[in-house]
Amino acid sequence: MLMREAKAIELADRGRAVRDGAGWVVFSLNGPEKYRVTLEPLYCSCPDFETRHEDCKHTLACKIAATRPANDARTEQKPETPPVVWPRKTYSQPDWVAYEAAQVNEKDEFLGLLHDLCSRIEEPARQGRGRRPVPLADAVYAACLKVFTTLSVRRFMSDLREAHERGFLSQVPHNCHISRTLESDDVTPILESLIVLSSLPLKAIETEFAVDATGFSASKFDRWYSEKYGRMQSEHTWVKAHAMTGTTTHVVTSVVILDKNSADGPQFPSLVKKTARNFTIRQMSGDKAYTSTENFQITEDVGGVAYLSFKPNTTAGIGGIYERMFHLFSLHKEEYLKKYHRRSNIESVFSAVKRVYGDSVRSKTPTAMKNEVLAKLVCHNISQLIHLMYELGIEPNFGDAPADDGPAVLPFRIPG
Repeated sequence: MLMREAKAIELADRGRAVRDGAGWVVFSLNGPEKYRVTLEPLYCSCPDFETRHEDCKHTLACKIAATRPANDARTEQKPETPPVVWPRKTYSQPDWVAYEAAQVNEKDEFLGLLHDLCSRIEEPARQGRGRRPVPLADAVYAACLKVFTTLSVRRFMSDLREAHERGFLSQVPHNCHISRTLESDDVTPILESLIVLSSLPLKAIETEFAVDATGFSASKFDRWYSEKYGRMQSEHTWVKAHAMTGTTTHVVTSVVILDKNSADGPQFPSLVKKTARNFTIRQMSGDKAYTSTENFQITEDVGGVAYLSFKPNTTAGIGGIYERMFHLFSLHKEEYLKKYHRRSNIESVFSAVKRVYGDSVRSKTPTAMKNEVLAKLVCHNISQLIHLMYELGIEPNFGDAPADDGPAVLPFRIPG
C-alpha cells in the first residue's frame, strides 16, 4: 500500500473528511490546515493535487468516506488495526568531522574571505579637499560584517575592532558611517556583484538551479483606510527577494530585490541570463508562478531544461515548447516531478538565511532595506563556501566577473 493511500484511510477512519454542501472539507491530521475537495470534477486545494493533477490523500479520503454510512463520516472511528505510523524522514550529515570543523572555524574563515571579496572593490578617485574618506572596501566590509553578526550597528563595534586588529580593515569606521553605507543607492550594484563573485568558486560543481521569491519584513508599517471594513488597517512593510540558487551547493547565483508587490514570473529571464554568464545550466525548476512559454524558451536558449509546475486547468493548446513540456509532464509525470521537486532546495536556502541572519531587516529606508537583504545573501554565500571548503576541499578562488557584466565591483559615493 502506498503512503498516500494509507494516510487517506487514516483520514477517513478518524472522521477528518466532512461533507460540505456539494463538496468536502478535509482537515489535516497534524495541524490546523483544511482543504476543499470536490469529486466531480476532481479537485483539491492542496499543493500535491495542484502539482500532480491526480488523486491526493484528501480526494482518496473523501472517496472512502463517501462509500460509508453517513454517521461514519462524522464520528471518530477506531479501526481494528491501529493506523500506520510512518517514520519521520530525517537527513543525516554525511561528514560530521568536516561539518563540525566548518562550524567551529566559520567566523575566522568568514573574516578572511569577506576581506578577499571587498579588496576587489574599485576605490573611487578622491575629489576636492578635506578629511580623507573611509576606504570604500572598509565601508562595505563593515556593512556586511554587521549583518553577519546580527547585532545592532552600535553593539557590533567590538567585532569591527577585532577585524581591524587582525588586519582586515585599514581603519574602524564610525557606526553612523556604516548606516550611511547601507542607505546609499550606489552600494546596491556592489553588493549584487559580491553575490556573483562569492558564487564563482562553485561554478564547476553546480549545474542544476531553482528559482523562487521570499519576503523580508521591516519594523515599519503601511497603513490605509479600508472602505470595506470601515476602519484603519496596517501591515508590516517588506521587500521581496527574487533569487536563483544552486540545488546542490545552495549558493545564490543571482538576485534582484524589488518591492513587495512585484510579480515572480517577469524576473525569471534576467535571473537566468545572469546565472548563465558564470554557470552551465542543465536543469531549472520553479513553481507555477514562473510557467510561461518565454521562461521555458529562455532556459532552452542557455542550454537547459526548465521543469516548471502547471496549473490544473492547463492545456497544450498554446503550442511550441510549452506544449512539449506539458506532454512531457503528462506522459512521464513521476520523472518530471522528481526533477521539479529539486526546487525544494531553494526553500531550504531561504529558511537557512532567515534562521541564521534573521527573517526581518533593521533598516527603515527602502534602499537600506534592499541593501541589508543583499548583505544577508553575501554572508550566506560565504558561509556555504566555508562548509564546502571543509567538506570537499574547494579552493576559494573568486576570479573575476565576466566582461559583459560590467566591472567586477563598481565604485560608488557615500552621501554625507
